[in-house]
Amino acid sequence: MNDIQNLKDFLEPIGSHINATEIEYADGQLGKLVEKYEDEFPDFFEKDIIIVGCGEIRGKGPGPKWSSAPDAIRDELYKLYCWHTDIKIADAGNIKPGASLNDTHAALKTVIRELLEYGKTIVVLGGSCDLTLAQYQTYVDNKKIVEAVCVDALINLNIEAQSRSGNYLMEMLTTEPNYIRHYNHIGFQSYYVHPRMLETMDKLRFDCFRVGSVKENIEEMEPVIRNCSLFSFDISAIAHAFAPSNSLSPNGFNGEEACTLMRYAGLSPNVNTVGIYGYEPEKDHDQLTAKQISHMLWYLIDGKSRGRREARLDEKDSFIEYHTAFAEVETIFLKSRKTNRWWMQLPDKKYIACSYKDYLLASSNEIPERWMRAQERV
Repeated sequence: MNDIQNLKDFLEPIGSHINATEIEYADGQLGKLVEKYEDEFPDFFEKDIIIVGCGEIRGKGPGPKWSSAPDAIRDELYKLYCWHTDIKIADAGNIKPGASLNDTHAALKTVIRELLEYGKTIVVLGGSCDLTLAQYQTYVDNKKIVEAVCVDALINLNIEAQSRSGNYLMEMLTTEPNYIRHYNHIGFQSYYVHPRMLETMDKLRFDCFRVGSVKENIEEMEPVIRNCSLFSFDISAIAHAFAPSNSLSPNGFNGEEACTLMRYAGLSPNVNTVGIYGYEPEKDHDQLTAKQISHMLWYLIDGKSRGRREARLDEKDSFIEYHTAFAEVETIFLKSRKTNRWWMQLPDKKYIACSYKDYLLASSNEIPERWMRAQERV
């Protein structure tokens, strides 16, 4: 591991632009419990979650270069009360603006990569959604094959887009060598997505979930997110009424649904980079979007705390084992005695996250779509 102090070349203390160091927080508020980079770095080794701010927005196209979004989110997050004292959190400050968009991407990638070596969960407060690329590049640098989830009203795979935010998925999903084992897109709104784009995603065996379908069965997204390492959330996926800074659409997830998806990310034993992007403070109303994001982060912490209760799959006594067969295929389902979550076995004997619905389908001699899609990718 490189000298962590070298990261000071890329990071600035959070007190550089906000008065976080001057506010007196009450006992129990996150602002008093989170260890912040002010003069020296916190002890990252002792933490579970590390926050990094990055206000880079040149990826959106012409206009402002930098956003105060990370600090606005912190202002609201630090006011919340901590119910999960078992989760230790550090704030590494903000990425310094780069001379170019690529410079900022490189700086963020370097910081995430170094902090990931501590085996912690890194939370990026953006910035525009193309910063998801910096998340992904950390896995590329480590030659780690991953599954990814993006929650977004749009599928940013438009080769004609003039901005990097509009087509960053093209770079992420098609650049060789590629380290994406599987990609999931949650919450797209059909009227903003060309039908042929969905056909392309399907041919690549990637899974896209329409916002209406997710809202009807949001619990089905838990195993989707559980399987992933990279989690990216664009505020455009939240309806304007619940996130006033989102001017893209009046429709989308409500506040509770957004918190639920973020909680699933916290519950996952695999998710280790989380990005929240697309917040524009200048479009906010009474800081309601910043409050919404802070609540989502609270539920990420809640999920992280509850996820610790889960046993390893090799701890047989912690699971109920169900043997079943469908379409002449014999398989095993596992149900956790601690969290009631489910896994199913593939023909190669590996287990993937699944839901109770998958078990019911298999028990009725129907092939679960999740099982079939996993086999198609093999």
